[in-house]
Amino acid sequence: MKYIFTLIILILMSACSLSQENPSDEKEVSYSPQSNVYLHEKGDMLSTISFSAIGDILIHDRVYEDAKTNDGYDFMPMLNSVKPYLSDTTLSIANQETMIGGEEIGLSSYPSFNSPTEIGDALKELGIDVVALANNHTLDRGEKAVLNAIEHWNQIDMVYTGAYESKEDQQQLRTIETEQGIDVSFLSYTYGTNGIPVPEGKSHLVNLIDINQMKSDIEQAHSQSEAIIMNLHAGDEYEPLPNEEQKELMKFAADSGVDVVIGHHPHVLQPIDWVEGKDGHRMLAVYSLGNFFSGQEAFEKRVGGIIKFDMSEIEGEVIVDSPRFMLTYVSSEGPHAYEVLPMHELNESVLPDYKEIIKGYEQHLSQWMPELEFISK
Repeated sequence: MKYIFTLIILILMSACSLSQENPSDEKEVSYSPQSNVYLHEKGDMLSTISFSAIGDILIHDRVYEDAKTNDGYDFMPMLNSVKPYLSDTTLSIANQETMIGGEEIGLSSYPSFNSPTEIGDALKELGIDVVALANNHTLDRGEKAVLNAIEHWNQIDMVYTGAYESKEDQQQLRTIETEQGIDVSFLSYTYGTNGIPVPEGKSHLVNLIDINQMKSDIEQAHSQSEAIIMNLHAGDEYEPLPNEEQKELMKFAADSGVDVVIGHHPHVLQPIDWVEGKDGHRMLAVYSLGNFFSGQEAFEKRVGGIIKFDMSEIEGEVIVDSPRFMLTYVSSEGPHAYEVLPMHELNESVLPDYKEIIKGYEQHLSQWMPELEFISK
């Protein structure tokens, strides 16, 4: 069975601006067991495909303890403030860094993570459509955690990439078909697994950065889709600028015809850039989206964001344009110790000098892309 998903956009308006977002419109997702397709419905008309992507979902014990209820875990009160900014695009992508193996095998935190399945439910409610699972923590709790996580992703109809339940599952490239005719493939790879060896004969459990495998996957993606988005787990932790390996991998991806690379692992924000590949191909390079939702306490690890961009096809060529960014902040000033808030909605009591902090991050993110727009309302 191929993982081909059908995206249906309901046209309810006679016209709309490509650059405007309407936070009040939310996606509806239903499932047709007869045809085994996903029906993604949205309440506004788009003449292009739009995307949102967020960084690391890194669920420390102090985060899931903050979400504990009498009958499980509820993360939505900690995420509701950013929901309008993730449910207003055609597709949304998240880096789920900790496996959601669930309570069955025991929850755990750093350095060997295992998270409640309820964080998956929260991402679904937020409007996330695709989760990237290849990262240095994929094998923290072994094969059982990966299989439990995948079982839950399947139960909630979430597209996942980068970790798989079998070789056959790995070979079924994740592609989402869109009504506009721009079919998008999603790939995910990691530099390693914190020294935990991949079980012999089970390389499907996590996609490692292997140029030969990546070339093969990209070729397959080109054969069945118009566009490719790659999640890439690499770089030096807590460094504000990409290292040479990240730059080389971005150039490889651009030369291979990948359209967008979304980077993770440094846990802090790094600049955004256009990388030119062979034959003038231009790729959007997001070197590191930082943490989106985590229990890391240092200020720079509490700052994350949402990258948004559009994708259209012109004369047979896919064009990525209109990149825009919204800064986020994990606050501890409200009823929860870990609550993700749009940074432009803060005040001085939550974060002193937040307006100057925003300016600093905007300059940092746009230093290689002066035209980068920022969402501030």
